[in-house]
Amino acid sequence: MKILQNVEPKIVFSYFEEISQIPRGSGNEKAISDYLVKFAKKLNLEVIQDEVLNVIIKKPGTKGYENSKTVIIQGHMDMVCEKNKGTNHDFEKDSLKLRVVGDNVYATDTTLGADNGIAVAYGLALVASNDIPHPPLEILITTDEETGMSGAMGVSKKHIDGELLINLDNEEEGQLLVSCAGGIRAKSSVYIELENNIDKIIIELIIRGLKGGHSGIEIHKERGNSNKIMGRILKDMSSKIDFNIQSINGGSKDNAIPREMDALIAIKSSDLQKVKEIVANWETVLLNELKTQDPEIEIGCIVVEDLSKKIFTKECTKKVVELLYLYPNGVNTRSVEIEGLVESSINLGVVTTFEDAVRFDSAIRSSVASLKEEIILKVKTITELVGANFETTAGYPEWQYNRESKLRDICQKVHTNMYGKKAEIAAIHAGVECGLFNERLGGLDMISFGPNLYDVHTPQEHMSISSVESIWKYLKAVLKELK
Repeated sequence: MKILQNVEPKIVFSYFEEISQIPRGSGNEKAISDYLVKFAKKLNLEVIQDEVLNVIIKKPGTKGYENSKTVIIQGHMDMVCEKNKGTNHDFEKDSLKLRVVGDNVYATDTTLGADNGIAVAYGLALVASNDIPHPPLEILITTDEETGMSGAMGVSKKHIDGELLINLDNEEEGQLLVSCAGGIRAKSSVYIELENNIDKIIIELIIRGLKGGHSGIEIHKERGNSNKIMGRILKDMSSKIDFNIQSINGGSKDNAIPREMDALIAIKSSDLQKVKEIVANWETVLLNELKTQDPEIEIGCIVVEDLSKKIFTKECTKKVVELLYLYPNGVNTRSVEIEGLVESSINLGVVTTFEDAVRFDSAIRSSVASLKEEIILKVKTITELVGANFETTAGYPEWQYNRESKLRDICQKVHTNMYGKKAEIAAIHAGVECGLFNERLGGLDMISFGPNLYDVHTPQEHMSISSVESIWKYLKAVLKELK
């Protein structure tokens, strides 16, 4: 049975539910890309699937709009794959389990993928409909937005004719996004040195119950970062007892604020009670510090009866603890010009123990290029001071504000006519692909808007049904004005 079959607008939600049946985590987009191609061919529309699996569906303008400027409707097909601990869901194979609660659509114990599946659904609904007045359309659905924006980097001017671009990757109704931060990924690696575990017991330190969230949209909410919290606990513990790390793992995406972390450490059995006291004390401290933003945080420890595995040497353990403790995280600067806007930040999203190294993956964002470079230099300096390696990957440019935008003026006019007030003009501290499109395609007049989404990049992600319907009406009205 289809969960959303009677939810309005039916045409939009039918396609959203359909694509929710297709696994589409970043890097696993072949199936959804092929689905989009097949969809377009079934409608006898021109479709292009490029080398990086981006899909462009072209539809001529309706009567009276044949010679209007082509409008690009843009979103991304990939999603962040996060699930609650213990949830039996394979993002490589399983469909999302949708559910409706009041005015909202959720998935069950996983991310919903409304970021940015709703843009895909809007695009498919537009080209499938025959009663919507619109200019020539190019539905551009990109890959890999969430982990590197390689899809947007692969977009070619030879495939695109549009001069106006409507990005549907904004998450707040009533807001017209006109600028976004650029970003880059930073990776620090501590190479592992091992020794035999002679006489120590292994315990597992566990952090649970944090809300997490999108590292751009929600970084200003000061939510707990499980990786940084573990760094504080281990740094405190290192001054009170002797221990070696066996493994340490937290977070799953560098652009998601991590909610959980596990660390296996080797201690003397005589120190077990002291460790329990340290852990209990930290839970009390953090429940107080995070009582507003993360009141359900849990810190625990479990004895693991395993003496067989090797453990990190003392020097290696020290490097990992010091880097985890010192690693920058959170808001770096706030904008003076735009009230409430985070200007630059860093999120330590993932810490992973591999066979040869412990790797620290972070997402750096800034609307000012020099501040991005300042954060990079800070992380590089700290990494090298503790004797670890540093590199950066997947940089993308900021989207600068365009003072003269006819598209923005039309969107404001339509918003005023529909709602009796102007939309909020906003910049965002998150990466949307518009900066890259301006670089790759040149001279585009762009805007970004979308329906209300909440707790994006977490298993609590949900989407407002009434807002989806409102934005659907708004999108159609904007297209009607672009004659």
